[in-house]
Amino acid sequence: MSVERKDDHDHDAWLEEKDLTPIEQTFLTTLVWLDKRLRLVDYLELLESLYYRVNLQMPKSHTEQYNLDNKFWYWYPLYSLGFFSTVAYIVAAISGALLGFYYSPSTAAGAVDIEGATVAYSTITVIMTELNFGFFMRSLHRWAAQVMTAAVFLHMLRVYFTGAYKEPREVNWIIGIILLSLTMVFGYTGYLLPWDQLAYWAGQIGVEMALSIPLIGEWVAQLVFGGFSLGQPTLQRMYIIHVFLLPFVVTTVIAIHLGLVWMQGIAEPH
Repeated sequence: MSVERKDDHDHDAWLEEKDLTPIEQTFLTTLVWLDKRLRLVDYLELLESLYYRVNLQMPKSHTEQYNLDNKFWYWYPLYSLGFFSTVAYIVAAISGALLGFYYSPSTAAGAVDIEGATVAYSTITVIMTELNFGFFMRSLHRWAAQVMTAAVFLHMLRVYFTGAYKEPREVNWIIGIILLSLTMVFGYTGYLLPWDQLAYWAGQIGVEMALSIPLIGEWVAQLVFGGFSLGQPTLQRMYIIHVFLLPFVVTTVIAIHLGLVWMQGIAEPH
């Protein structure tokens, strides 16, 4: 869209030439008034160009390419998996931000009448049982995370089996592997935040896996989990990684990934 001012068109004279009803006259006059101030037509042209560019990038299915029967396998659903994972990530991010207003990452004794319950678990209980739409919001966050994980995994399978990782898309394939790994870290850190029995033993498994790394295992366990046993430092680190670190990193990597897809186009099946 050019920033140069276009030649003014005599809209008033053009409107007088038309045989318009009062409703049409009001609508067009309002549209012209808004377009002079907000350049609506220019943005509509951008949206039109975006629409055609996206549709031109969508590869033909085997049915269209080889004139096969309509009941044959279509590629279109598989090419939407990246879009599904992105939408699921946005939903999970918004719902997670709302849940963050009521969650407290503390392993101190909680207020609920459950033996051994922590503040973290108590806040989850309050969200699920007392907060308006809290059960819905947490369920939405959980399902969005699961859909994102499944969509990213299937998306990588589609890219591999259709040969979309080949030249010139090798860099984007590596970025996709990084996004898949970050998705797993997202899921693991979020899994530990309720700090219930499932979270505790999942964290214990994580500590043991970190300690099994040759040479740097103890250093990794202390950095990621706050030591060799679970406690407040562990939950604090999981919360910081899940809420403050990963969202910014993943959003940046997704933007780069989508930018490369936009520049290179969507690969047809090899």
